[in-house]
Amino acid sequence: MPIFEYKCNECGKKFESLSLDKDSQQAACPHCKSQKVEKQFSSFASGSSKAASKGFTCPSGGCCPGCNQQ
Repeated sequence: MPIFEYKCNECGKKFESLSLDKDSQQAACPHCKSQKVEKQFSSFASGSSKAASKGFTCPSGGCCPGCNQQ
């Protein structure tokens, strides 16, 4: 189940939405409830505890869940 990042075209807020399947209802902004949203490109990190112990650096600066690089 992928998590997608969106930006609202009405209020400009960015948010994430979990997609349960490809036919699911379009995401709506949790701030203003608008469905005028745009899917954003986002980077991701993958690795294991072995990668973290070998100096793995998270592309987002080490703030992703489970990342040992703070």
